[in-house]
Amino acid sequence: MMHAMRTRGVGSKPRVVVRLPVWRRRLLLAVVLGGFAVLLGRSVYLQSVHKAFLQQKGDARYSRLLSLPAHRGKITDRYGEPLAISTPVESIWASPPDVKATPEQLTKLASILKLKREVVKAKFDNTQREFVYLKRRLPPELAAQVMGIGIPGVFMQREYRRYYPAGEVTAHLVGFTGIDDNGQEGFELHSQKWLSGKPGSRRVIKDRQGRIVEDLEAVKVPQDGHDLTLSIDRKIQYLAYRELAAAVEEHKAKAGSAVVLDAKTGEVLAMANVPSYNPNNPVNLTGGRSRNRAIVDTFEPGSTLKPFTAAAALDSGRYKPSTLIETSPGAMRIGTATIRDAHQQGLLTVAQVIQKSSNIGSAKMALSMEPHYMWSIYNQVGFGSPTRIGFPGEASGKLRNYKTWRPIEQATMSYGHGISLTLLQLARAYTVFTNDGAVLPVSLLKLKEPPVGHQVYKPESARHLKDMMETVIQPGGTAPRAQVLGYRVGGKTGTAHKPGVGGYQANHYVSSFVGFAPASNPRLIIAVMIDDPSGGKYYGGTVAAPVFSKVMAGALRMLAVPQDAPNNNVVIPVDDLPEIKEVV
Repeated sequence: MMHAMRTRGVGSKPRVVVRLPVWRRRLLLAVVLGGFAVLLGRSVYLQSVHKAFLQQKGDARYSRLLSLPAHRGKITDRYGEPLAISTPVESIWASPPDVKATPEQLTKLASILKLKREVVKAKFDNTQREFVYLKRRLPPELAAQVMGIGIPGVFMQREYRRYYPAGEVTAHLVGFTGIDDNGQEGFELHSQKWLSGKPGSRRVIKDRQGRIVEDLEAVKVPQDGHDLTLSIDRKIQYLAYRELAAAVEEHKAKAGSAVVLDAKTGEVLAMANVPSYNPNNPVNLTGGRSRNRAIVDTFEPGSTLKPFTAAAALDSGRYKPSTLIETSPGAMRIGTATIRDAHQQGLLTVAQVIQKSSNIGSAKMALSMEPHYMWSIYNQVGFGSPTRIGFPGEASGKLRNYKTWRPIEQATMSYGHGISLTLLQLARAYTVFTNDGAVLPVSLLKLKEPPVGHQVYKPESARHLKDMMETVIQPGGTAPRAQVLGYRVGGKTGTAHKPGVGGYQANHYVSSFVGFAPASNPRLIIAVMIDDPSGGKYYGGTVAAPVFSKVMAGALRMLAVPQDAPNNNVVIPVDDLPEIKEVV
């Protein structure tokens, strides 16, 4: 209970003094001290126990962890010519909680970035996020215009963009990178770790204008990626792509591929595919445009397999190049199936079977051998197994186990029917004829030392086949259009029906040619495949052989390979040649 007393001073009015009870005074004091204790406790809690949270919030306002991108390694051809390089670009990002933009600034920013004003405003309005990209990979001069607007909370970040000087010519080999500079196709994907390096970072303090006021620490130093040197010769690659594209257009083909090998080392000097795409702007990659068809697509090789059958026959000891084989009357029945030649040839030597491309002659040689022996030869030259070139998506082809072969299958396999392989596998297999019977491994990377081959045929058997394949190019053979001025050439044509659902497709073919030059001492092997030509011509000697001739002629001169034939060695002008028939 409160007590009131009246007091009076001299010459003054009386005053009322109120005295609180003791318990109430103590209660009030306890409440005040308790409040101070709560504030003190909260202060201790925030300054010690919950310090990390507050520090994080404070850092989020001013501290930034900047990414220091590693410079991606170059991809070059064998002579150091760039196939893929990184150029500096700038990316514009914002911290929405810090953005203070006037309507005029917002409109100008959207105009420079070529974005809708509403899109930019929506990104700024999302204040729950502290980092958002506005536009990536801008040219430095455009990014400078953005920063010149002076919008608080808008920042610039250095990145790198991949540039491919050869464009579509090397697209299937080199590939391309995505928006984050990670490989998506080709060697950019296969060698991602080698090329990319490791990005670094540093922590800084920025003011509201995005200016760095203080470096806090260098968290991690970036490690640049390594350069990658391919086995490709950029000039030969361009030549192969140009001639292949012209042939695909001329013959109205679905697609085409070409492979150029160094006959002594197995290095791939060129690998071209049509259709292609522009890796600098990889859009509209439909219809298999991004596929490296020379490695990932398989096909039935047709008569280009006959030299392997003939070499196996010579190796068996049952045949010599001059051994006669009866091919009359141009048809051969095996069970319920019939094998035919394009023309009735009569009695042919083994050499003539290759020159005239006789299916019956090849089938008879195959049927005289044990299935296991024939399968072993095919297996050793690499059919049915990937080349282990290390390229993404490489196909292994199909070579069925010999235990499942029927006589008709063994016969047709001898001339490339019922077996599938890639163009690279076929080109590689031909190294047995340029290296005295030893097959070489292939490489898309430049080699420091020549590889050691695996012996498949006897050296004399391989040499005999090399000589036989020279006759294929000469008058009377199936590929006079493969002749090269000033050089002796050997090779083999192939024309095969395309398999489809329920059998082979009528009027749909794969035309191919594989050859080497100079025949006296082979330096290059070139394999060409034209898929589904529909311009009226489809034989390998007519469609694929001319591509071989043009690429081989240019490549030999680029490499300054000495001639081994006179300049008048082309016997018949190409334009005067009739179309020579050969089909499986």
